[in-house]
Amino acid sequence: MQKLCVFDFDSTLMDGETIDILADELGLKDEVSTITEEAMRGEIDFFESLTKRVSLLKGLEISKVEEICQNLPYINGAKETITELKKMGYKVVVFSGGFRNATSYAKDILGFDADFANVLHHGHGKLTGLVGGDMMFDFSKGDMLNRLQILLDTNPSHTLVVGDGANDRSMFKYADKKVAFCAKEALKKEANIIIETKDLREILKEI
Repeated sequence: MQKLCVFDFDSTLMDGETIDILADELGLKDEVSTITEEAMRGEIDFFESLTKRVSLLKGLEISKVEEICQNLPYINGAKETITELKKMGYKVVVFSGGFRNATSYAKDILGFDADFANVLHHGHGKLTGLVGGDMMFDFSKGDMLNRLQILLDTNPSHTLVVGDGANDRSMFKYADKKVAFCAKEALKKEANIIIETKDLREILKEI
């Protein structure tokens, strides 16, 4: 049976939060990162937090967005861990409440098989403050994981998920191996593998 691994992107494969880095260009990092933290702790609804944060990015040039997303720092061991998982027979997929500008670029660098994320709407070369896509809601990651399992003819016993924030909780229902990576308490209390060292290779010791 096909083995499946799903990674979150921001603060899991990437060292930081893409939206906070984008907001820094507009001098809004503190305001946006406060909302991000509240969302990752599960204190506010993810959809509301996402749309509110993206609205603050209105006017940012899309060329600057692309430049930032192509120069993000990746977590120690990200590429090596994905390489090893694929050798073990895993399909490796990324689910991100962030943006395809970052995940699709990282796909070729880190070597995962597919990415599902959100899309920053833009017009006339600048962000409009609107967003849509695959991962807009608290339930989105679990919902997409369940559909992928059906398509790949696999099940929770062959599924590994890795995340750090509250919006990753919905995946845990569909995976026997639930990894909280340098995670918020909201996620750690539902995990069965907890890693506090910021090196993804630690996962390989646990599975």
